[in-house]
Amino acid sequence: MSEAHEITGLLLAWNGGEESSLDRLMPLVEHELRRIAAHYMRREDQDHTLQTSALVNEAYLKLVDQRAVNWQNRAHFFALAARIMRRVLLDHAKTQKRAKRGGGAIHFDIADVAVVTPAISEELIDLDLALTRLAEFDNEKSRIVEMRHFGGLTVDEVAEVLQIAPITVIRHWNIAKAWLKRELRSSGTE
Repeated sequence: MSEAHEITGLLLAWNGGEESSLDRLMPLVEHELRRIAAHYMRREDQDHTLQTSALVNEAYLKLVDQRAVNWQNRAHFFALAARIMRRVLLDHAKTQKRAKRGGGAIHFDIADVAVVTPAISEELIDLDLALTRLAEFDNEKSRIVEMRHFGGLTVDEVAEVLQIAPITVIRHWNIAKAWLKRELRSSGTE
């Protein structure tokens, strides 16, 4: 059985109430969660106070707390992981922006460090606002951007999650990128 099928099987078993499947799932998804988190963190400033490991742990805790989700497959799991990681980083950026005292302090750990600076925080917040505006009139394009840009999912993985053709993902991805670029330029972010 391939790893993708095994992950899907464990997710479906977990949906069915088999709690032990969750214990077997973590070792299988940890590497991919780290890859997604590293993808996010590469966009952050190297002084970021949120570590890749902390982002993975926070996302995993939120994922296992998703009781109402009817897991479809591995791609669905990682798409939601990407959305959760985006939210964690956004919340972190907003907290950094609000911090009056000590907000400029540099915190670091020897392993895997990366910190949100005020400029990066502002860009992340502006991008989130633009994605929210995009979702108001085209939620599918917003989700594609989220999965591709933030989650690093492939065109085929996004197509699988959204149950659309890969060529449709590519077309929507290109349109959404152009719209976001124009939107961010008009708000002075780009």
